[in-house]
Amino acid sequence: MNTPRRFALRSLVASVLSTSVLAVGLVAAQPAVAQTTLKLSHQFPAATSPDGDFRDRLAKQFAAEVEKRTNGQVKITVYPGNSLMKTNSQFGALRKGALDLTVLPLAYGGGEVPEVNLTLMPALITSYEQGLRWRTSPIGQKLERHLEEKGMKILTWVWQAGGIASADKAVVAPDDVKGIKFRGGSREMDVMLKEAGAAITNVPSNEIYSGMQSKVLDAALTSSTSHISFRLYETSKAFTTGRDHSFWYMFEPLLISMSTFNRLTPEQQKVMVEVGQSLEKFAMEEAKKDDERAAEVFAKAGIKVVDMDEASFNKWRDLAQKTAWKDFAEKVKDGKTWMDMATSVK
Repeated sequence: MNTPRRFALRSLVASVLSTSVLAVGLVAAQPAVAQTTLKLSHQFPAATSPDGDFRDRLAKQFAAEVEKRTNGQVKITVYPGNSLMKTNSQFGALRKGALDLTVLPLAYGGGEVPEVNLTLMPALITSYEQGLRWRTSPIGQKLERHLEEKGMKILTWVWQAGGIASADKAVVAPDDVKGIKFRGGSREMDVMLKEAGAAITNVPSNEIYSGMQSKVLDAALTSSTSHISFRLYETSKAFTTGRDHSFWYMFEPLLISMSTFNRLTPEQQKVMVEVGQSLEKFAMEEAKKDDERAAEVFAKAGIKVVDMDEASFNKWRDLAQKTAWKDFAEKVKDGKTWMDMATSVK
């Protein structure tokens, strides 16, 4: 091979090798995308069937969709049934960043953040649609800002109607609670029940079964889904449904710790918010189904099932306004402002 041709060939090989080395170097220089693993804890039983507790199904759907839309960058492990931490520890752990996410009855945190007692205020919310309208109303925006200041962010708005399981007679009107040991679920619910003559016992919903079984409780208010999931038909003789009329609507959102949220990239935060909001329709539909299904489950178990009529509901509302609503307005900072904003949403 003559010298000019040999020189040209060598130059070509050197150029190719140089380009390859540069390409490899550039690939190696790209920062690896680290996987973020988050923990989601809740108190509800694991759903082992398509009609299992929808709150666990919601948590798992959220985890799966977030992992899919972040291409595996964010993985969420769901711990149902208090398998990671106890119910009453979750609110504080979320605020401190010791827990990443939870599906939690917000009023459980009323001892730390009194304003959240508004989210289980008797006779304030009377339909799922009204509850969801909070999200786009001044009251919802105020609640979201306040929670973010306290260390947590709402991702999915979830409301649930509740019914009353009783170890004796059906509880329909305020006169029915006199002298019985009752679980209400929030400070303001308890204020009203106490005025009606009940003796108050505070336990989270996952402890109602043992409370009724041991006679610590005579009756309990909780969501229709919890009545089913925690098998309260096994400890009851009567059940007042949450369908048609209920003075018990609880806000039970999917929440993320602000310290966790702030560690995510803007793209990952966007996915979290979008996926969370996309599950609100599912939550409302499933909660409504459970209002009907709870009546069916209790009836099938041989329990007396009754619905609350409008006249009884009106008695509860009148009592709530004189007791719980007044208590919140007077004892919580800016309580009257919170109440006025809440009652303006119809």
